[in-house]
Amino acid sequence: MTPDLRSATKSNRILLYSHDTFGLGHIRRCRTLANAITASDENASALILTGSPVAGRFTFPERVDHVRLPGVTKMTDGSYMSETLGMEIDETTTLRSGLIKATIQHFDPDLVIVDKEPTGFRGELLPSLEWLKAHRTETRIVLGLRDVLDEPEVLAKEWDRKGALQATERFYDEIWVYGLKSIYDPTQGLALSDDAKARTNWTGYLRRENVEDTTIQSDPYILVTPGGGGDGAAMVDHVLSAYENDPSLTPSAVLVYGPFLTGDTRADFEKRVGKLNGRVTSVGFDSRMESLMSNALGVVAMGGYNTFCEILSFDKPAIIIPRTVPRLEQYIRANRSEELGLIRMIHKSRDGDEPNVMIDAIRNLPNQAPPSAGRIDGLLDGLDDVVKRTAALLAKATIK
Repeated sequence: MTPDLRSATKSNRILLYSHDTFGLGHIRRCRTLANAITASDENASALILTGSPVAGRFTFPERVDHVRLPGVTKMTDGSYMSETLGMEIDETTTLRSGLIKATIQHFDPDLVIVDKEPTGFRGELLPSLEWLKAHRTETRIVLGLRDVLDEPEVLAKEWDRKGALQATERFYDEIWVYGLKSIYDPTQGLALSDDAKARTNWTGYLRRENVEDTTIQSDPYILVTPGGGGDGAAMVDHVLSAYENDPSLTPSAVLVYGPFLTGDTRADFEKRVGKLNGRVTSVGFDSRMESLMSNALGVVAMGGYNTFCEILSFDKPAIIIPRTVPRLEQYIRANRSEELGLIRMIHKSRDGDEPNVMIDAIRNLPNQAPPSAGRIDGLLDGLDDVVKRTAALLAKATIK
């Protein structure tokens, strides 16, 4: 893009990077941030770089768009492979890295927000960060972290292996943590410098809204969601077993599998749902999760970051059944939130996984205390703080 054309647009350009190798969390978080930033600034536009295979299923508002990077798939042994191109993972990473750099050079952003991974997937972001540091010193760069990443010791080793700590110190103007330090500090265990700590802002959780404000189902129901669904089979099985073992169990349930719970596992679940006489209904994927959540009596979920934000935003009584592999993020979040009275956690090692455990939890869910009973100040101030920090950083970029 030529300098004359760039200056003629007079727009604030925000680029959000979301590596997305698995699940929906990163793309949904970036989409939420982009929507809030552009809604607060009529001169702002946002472009999301994402590897999510389902990015095209989401709607984006005016002045928000996305670029799909070639997808990668994580194998059972922890290695990665190209999702569809039949390329070696090193070739795929090189391709993605080149596309990222070219997009940044042509889009010429004033602000770059990187989600979770300081160096990107397999270091793919480093060439772009180097280029920005050398050629676009006025561009501000932010690292956005969810409230929980993993156990401190595990995270420290992971960041050391990836060179993430050095990248954070060298390239990032600010660190935004989308949570509250009083609830959990995801950076504990990381040897951040005092300067990096001073550049860290705890924003609060990212509030969600029901923009459609429609009633999805007239009869009372609870919402059952394993998020993206790729690792949600155990949770879904537990819920279906409860309804199968107690024909009188109410309320009814709306089950959203997520786009990654597919194949024979999904087919088997569908057969079981079909035998429950309408007490459980199911859909594969619904981008209107806010509407489903806001109209539900309560929620049964695995407890990923975005689902947790929705539970807080719509103040829904919730049962969280966290995963513990490949990382303890969901368990740490659920355990701490239960301590604070925000949700109820069911964990196999503590509560067992017998049907009666889930039966009692579902039956009592509509009368369970909602998250607002926890009375935590600033809990949902995240988007307001992000908008303020964005405006401040863009002003610095303009001055420089």
